[in-house]
Amino acid sequence: MNILYILLGIIIAIGIGTIFLYNRLVSLKNRAKEAWSDIEVQLKRRHNLIPNLVETVKGYASHEREVLEKVTEARTKAISAQTLREKGEAENMLTQTLKSLFAVAENYPDLKASQNFLELQRELRDTEDKIQAARRFYNANVRDLNITIESFPSNIIAKLFNFKKMDLFETEEAEDREVPKVKF
Repeated sequence: MNILYILLGIIIAIGIGTIFLYNRLVSLKNRAKEAWSDIEVQLKRRHNLIPNLVETVKGYASHEREVLEKVTEARTKAISAQTLREKGEAENMLTQTLKSLFAVAENYPDLKASQNFLELQRELRDTEDKIQAARRFYNANVRDLNITIESFPSNIIAKLFNFKKMDLFETEEAEDREVPKVKF
C-alpha cells in the first residue's frame, strides 16, 4: 500500500511539474509575441512618416531624386519583408537610406529650417527610440523563452508540446557600438 502512495505521489508531482512548465512556456511565448507586436506598431509608424518626409525634402531638394528613390525603395522592401531576418535587413537598409536623406538635407538651409521638416525629423527620432526600446523588450522576452526551451527539464516539455525557439530582432552591431569621433 505504501508503494502505491509513493507511486501516486510521484505521478502527481510529475503532472504538476508538467503543467507548471507548460504554462510557463505558453506565458513566455505569448509575451514574446506581444513584444513583437509592439515592434510592428512602431515600424508601421516609421513607415507612415517616411512618405511625408520624402515629400517635404522633395519640395526643397527636387534634384536629389536618387536619394529620394532609394528611401522609397527601402521603405517598400521593409514593408514587404516577411521573415524576421528579412525585416531586420530591410530595416537596417532603411535606416541607412534615411541617414543619407538627412545628410542631403544638411545642404539645404531652408529645408533644415522648415517647421514641417523639423517636426517630421523629431517624430522619426522619437519613433526610432521607441523601436529600439521595443526591440530590447522583445529580445529579452525571446531570450527568456529560448533559455527555458533549452533548459532541463523544461526542454522535455518544450519538445513534447512542440515549442520552438524564436529569433532575436537584431540591428547592425557595428553601427550600435560605433563611438562618434569628436575633433576640436
